[in-house]
Amino acid sequence: MISKKMTDALNLQINKELYSAYLYLAMSAHAQDIGLKGFANWFFIQVQEEMSHAQKLYNYVIEQNQKVVLDEIKKPPAEFKSPMDMFQKTLEHEQFVTKSINGLVALAREENDYATEIFLQWFVTEQIEEEGNDNEIIDKLRYIGDNGNGLLMLDKELGVRTFVAPVALAE
Repeated sequence: MISKKMTDALNLQINKELYSAYLYLAMSAHAQDIGLKGFANWFFIQVQEEMSHAQKLYNYVIEQNQKVVLDEIKKPPAEFKSPMDMFQKTLEHEQFVTKSINGLVALAREENDYATEIFLQWFVTEQIEEEGNDNEIIDKLRYIGDNGNGLLMLDKELGVRTFVAPVALAE
């Protein structure tokens, strides 16, 4: 069984993951609005990933015989200056989430909650991947600059991304 303090922290993380999905849904809608369907697809896949992260945390709290308590989700921004702006904001947000996950690991260690620490390692690894993907796209956008052809090529590349459910959710 996990402590009330850990349960509260995990519930807060569920809310952060749901906000992440909401943020990426807003980015997907904006990309659709400006005609970048591949970018819209990439962000919509992000929505699905973040929802699966929330579900993974939700399931863990339930499995630990604790209560899931959901909070309201704040409204995300609806307008973005450019694709680069969207990905810079995405990276900043993922860095915020990484810090939050690291805080959960620190709390688990502080409480000698080995089960939760082990559970959270998946999220630690996931955040490395998230930030890496964002940095890779930012590098491509930096290289492309104002080249419309390059942006359309990247849009096409991002359009083929598909959602792969985490193993624990796919079973």
